[in-house]
Amino acid sequence: MPSPGTPDHPLRVAVVGSGPAGFYAAEHLLKQTDVTVTVDMFDRLPTPYGLVRFGVAPDHEKIKNVTRVFDKVARRDSFRFFGNVDVGEHVTLDDLRRYYHQICFATGAPTDRRMGIPGEDLRGSHPATEFVAWFNGHPDFRDYEFDLSAERVAVVGVGNVAVDVARILCRTHEELAQTDIADHALEVLRESKVKEVYMLGRRGPSQAAFTNVEVRELGELPGADISVVPEEVRLDPLSQAELDESDDRTTRKKVEIVQGFAQQKSEGKARRLTIRFLVSPVELLGDEDGRVTSMRLVKNALYRTESGSLRPKPTDQFEDLPIDLVFRSVGYRGLPLPGLPFNDKWAVVRNVTGRVVQNDTEEPVVGVYVTGWIKRGPTGVIGTNKPDAAETVRAMLEDLAAGSVLQPNEPDPDAVAQFVRSRRPEVISYDDWLRLNDLETTRGKEQGRPRVKFTSASDMLVALGKNE
Repeated sequence: MPSPGTPDHPLRVAVVGSGPAGFYAAEHLLKQTDVTVTVDMFDRLPTPYGLVRFGVAPDHEKIKNVTRVFDKVARRDSFRFFGNVDVGEHVTLDDLRRYYHQICFATGAPTDRRMGIPGEDLRGSHPATEFVAWFNGHPDFRDYEFDLSAERVAVVGVGNVAVDVARILCRTHEELAQTDIADHALEVLRESKVKEVYMLGRRGPSQAAFTNVEVRELGELPGADISVVPEEVRLDPLSQAELDESDDRTTRKKVEIVQGFAQQKSEGKARRLTIRFLVSPVELLGDEDGRVTSMRLVKNALYRTESGSLRPKPTDQFEDLPIDLVFRSVGYRGLPLPGLPFNDKWAVVRNVTGRVVQNDTEEPVVGVYVTGWIKRGPTGVIGTNKPDAAETVRAMLEDLAAGSVLQPNEPDPDAVAQFVRSRRPEVISYDDWLRLNDLETTRGKEQGRPRVKFTSASDMLVALGKNE
């Protein structure tokens, strides 16, 4: 059998996951000029784009413009999309080995990290990831319930996801009604009784993970005043020295923005957003019905580790913050994939530069790769996935050149399409997605919104005439 990579015998690659990591990998593969590649992309959801569709906040529409790049990739003749197909349920890794020379997993980090404190599972305590998926119309979360009759909400974390949650809670209904937020979330948020929102960071403002653009926006919300605790935004000596030594203009500007909130006067808006620093939750307290009523916080001080980083350590100062609702935003976490070695500590598939390796020997698993969060952990922004995918694709092409690829029994593209349809008749193609996209945007125009999303797979199938 001739080596793959020629026009007559293209390198056949399966990419599992259709978020930014998957699409950047497909883009790198398909732009090769000396190797002919075809890519079949699988996603368990009917719609592509992953966290761009289900993770980017609805009031940040411009960030979603990256899908235009992905759309150009998907419209290539050498690309196919198999949506509504769960690799692991409908199709297995061994199945894919029958049809492809290489398989690249780009499945992300779909669950949340826990705080690990008493009371974390009280009613009214939720992962921020679930709330974000709910208001973005993720089919798995459309029926979740969040009690926004609560007046006081704590968001644990000061990364961009925490900022998104706090900002959505503080937006007016008029603002949200101009976005593509899911209809079910729009209705619940219309009746929101939230008055106080607290964002809680365990370190100081110079270590906060949010970007300058994100935090500046919090001080400009039409429906919410913003406040900070002056002594918490004043840099401690270690943070000040670190900032002076680094001359990091971006971090210096971030500190200036946050410290400026201390001088920002209340305008009597309907809601107040308070950003706290150097505090950590140590316990959630509840009532006799098991519903959260307050959060015990410990005041932190920073110390320098042996590696030179500044870390928080608890002091002997505590306070109880009255709250009715908690969203923990302390990070995403990857999940094991059937048949692949997994590093439980880091919650990633074991790999070296994208090559999946065995747990005991670190020998490469021939033909199997990872990219994105399931490869490196949940770090970076959308664009971070591009160089990450390029690294994985380099490894894939090096292995191709060395002849280290799978030898599929049925490399015919028609064979895999027929097989997938036999396992999952309700498969969604990219042309199907384009039809759904047109329907969503048409419905949006009627309401002056970017789109009105379908939020259930069954509704999408009905709209496409593919009733289950």
